[in-house]
Amino acid sequence: MSRRPLPSPLPPPPRPPVPRWIRAGAEPLFAAGAALAWIDPLARAEEPVGQLWRSRLALGMAAVLARIDGHRVDEGALRDHWLLRRAGDDPGPAGRLYGACRMLAGQGALRDPDRLAAAFDLPAGLPDLPPAGAPVETAAGAAAQVLALGPRYRGLALWLGDAVLARDLGWPRPVPLLAVHLRRGDMALKGAAWTRACALAWAQGAVAAADLHADLSRRAARLAEVAPKLRGRDARAVVARLMTEDALAPEAGERASDRAARRLFARLVELGAVRELTGRPTFRLYGL
Repeated sequence: MSRRPLPSPLPPPPRPPVPRWIRAGAEPLFAAGAALAWIDPLARAEEPVGQLWRSRLALGMAAVLARIDGHRVDEGALRDHWLLRRAGDDPGPAGRLYGACRMLAGQGALRDPDRLAAAFDLPAGLPDLPPAGAPVETAAGAAAQVLALGPRYRGLALWLGDAVLARDLGWPRPVPLLAVHLRRGDMALKGAAWTRACALAWAQGAVAAADLHADLSRRAARLAEVAPKLRGRDARAVVARLMTEDALAPEAGERASDRAARRLFARLVELGAVRELTGRPTFRLYGL
């Protein structure tokens, strides 16, 4: 009996590119407001690529936080630590930072202070958060409050900056933006200078995030285009996961063997729908 073709997942509709006047920037607070307004529809949307988008941004954030804490890892190493560990294994300090950044990209990021403290290797949960206010100023102030606790709190401070910003913008889930775009030395700033540095980082982060979303949307459209050509037993589930997850290892699924999974991913690479992300001949990982 012939199998029915797989339904194509629907990628998000294309958006116009970020206008040049937003890319050019201006006074930091104005630039942040304009850039954050531009990605506001992306941050509020519930399409699957939005989850992948946040996951990819969380990986970049984790690499920055790990370097701040003295861990010599890049995005690829963090991805390996997370995806190739055995069930129940401790991913290590850098891996736990990545877990914290993945929490930031999820819903209810501020609702589990004990788990968050453990992810950052801190002795206690979240400090009291400021009441809602002007989003950029309030979020920068929340980050500054935590930075004042000492160097070991730097990662949590940047995490909270993005979380409070999302809370005050009314986004359903935070978007990791701040850490990657702060300059070396910015965390030593105080008062208005710190707020301006955060505003500039959020402006640049929002523009970069918009570009990443556009790229992932194009890749998702290609995956949707080739999905009906796939005939693997777990192909439908694999396509759905690729639309939402940063990377996958080819492994046995509910109905397919390891070998069948490797053939499916090889076919997806051949069709130009996914990329192999490691460059290794073994222990490969794949994603959009």
